[in-house]
Amino acid sequence: MFVVFNKQTYKLADEAEANSMDEEEKREALLRRGVYFENCPGCKLDEKKDANVGHPYKEYFYVWTVCLCAGLPIASLFPFLYFMIRDLHIAERVEDIGFYAGFVGKIHVSYVKGASFMFGRALTSVVWGVIADRWGRKPVIIIGLISLIIFNTLFGLSVNYWMAIATRFLLGALNGILGPIKAYAVEICRPEQQSIALSLVSTAWGIGLVIGPAVGGFLALETVHNHPGYKTANGTIEPLEPSPHDSDMREKDVEGEGRAQPNTENLLTNWPLMSSIIVYCVFSLHDTAYTEIFSLWAESDRKFGGLSFSSEDVGEVLSISGFSLLVFQLFLYPPAERLLGPINLCRVAAAISIPLLAMYPFMPKLSGVVLSVVVNCASLLKNVLSTIIITGMFMLQNNVVSQRQRGAANGIAMTGMSISKAIAPAGAGVIFSWAQKRQYSPFLPGDQMVFFILITTELIGLIMTFKPFLAIK
Repeated sequence: MFVVFNKQTYKLADEAEANSMDEEEKREALLRRGVYFENCPGCKLDEKKDANVGHPYKEYFYVWTVCLCAGLPIASLFPFLYFMIRDLHIAERVEDIGFYAGFVGKIHVSYVKGASFMFGRALTSVVWGVIADRWGRKPVIIIGLISLIIFNTLFGLSVNYWMAIATRFLLGALNGILGPIKAYAVEICRPEQQSIALSLVSTAWGIGLVIGPAVGGFLALETVHNHPGYKTANGTIEPLEPSPHDSDMREKDVEGEGRAQPNTENLLTNWPLMSSIIVYCVFSLHDTAYTEIFSLWAESDRKFGGLSFSSEDVGEVLSISGFSLLVFQLFLYPPAERLLGPINLCRVAAAISIPLLAMYPFMPKLSGVVLSVVVNCASLLKNVLSTIIITGMFMLQNNVVSQRQRGAANGIAMTGMSISKAIAPAGAGVIFSWAQKRQYSPFLPGDQMVFFILITTELIGLIMTFKPFLAIK
């Protein structure tokens, strides 16, 4: 069986096999045989991966750098959010600060931000994912970085509470970085290297250092396939004898030469994808609520069950956690993932998180160096466990769809995650304020109720990682 693409004819397979394939399957079959499209950035990358067995360190660096820049708003605000809300004079009482912080708050580690940011991102994530599939990862990433610079600066210049809310919403709506960069991280490496690539995405958001506009120079990183012609693995074109029926199989490029052809599979009916997204949303809701509550709890007064930490103390704890995440994800996560698999590793991490969270309400009984060591160790371990779970969900979501739908799939995941993370900080702030007003309740007084709710959410997520809910291809 022969197939014609752009006036070049190629032998695909035997006739029975070829007749059962659609156009997309024929393309993928040719790629598996070492036939690449000329002038296609995605094919050039695939050809490079086939020729080299080592790690793509340059592409790893691109992923790391972009995620660091995208993570800047996460790490920069949260240590002083409590005091920012206080100084804007929107809260009438100290106990109400947590309520208002939840609607603005940005959080640490698993790309968590506040309700206004997540609501904006929930509205546009699928659109950005479709754009990334159709026109490439690079344009979406560049637009996201530019919007980050502009609106994060405006947020820092906010003179009132509502200006802060508006700038966070616009930043969320115009920032479509995370979905395309996850797809790119999967596409730059071989299957056995994907855990490292996605670990970079997970940890970079937790570091949040200032890189600046110079990152734009590193964005020659396209991976979407662009197929105007075929070439073989050795770079030569092989015109073969055309089939008498090749006109029936000729590619109909109705979108115009140079554009990726859409995949018509309905992602909403792909249960392995959708079930992993739902589990991802549950854990994202938990992680966002936890990080919101952690800073509010640590900075609140001891008479309310907090630790009376300063913003510098919280920033130090988060910094130590972020550095430790980098070390763990780069050196310990890949062998652990190969040993247990992403799903079993997620289950172990969720199970360990439950007793760990139960310890938090008793930490105010400690003081001095002992308190500092315990809080840092608990925060480090909790953030590592959360990142293990999120990285595992990333791997599932990106491996149950084809490349042509990966951007859209990540867009759906981002939408669900953004809705969860829009609800979580506001809900966590309300629950935290309510808990501080019930210090003498006979049932789970004060912050014990807050951490009980976090434990319950984590337990629900753990149960959902098992069959029949979570489907694995």
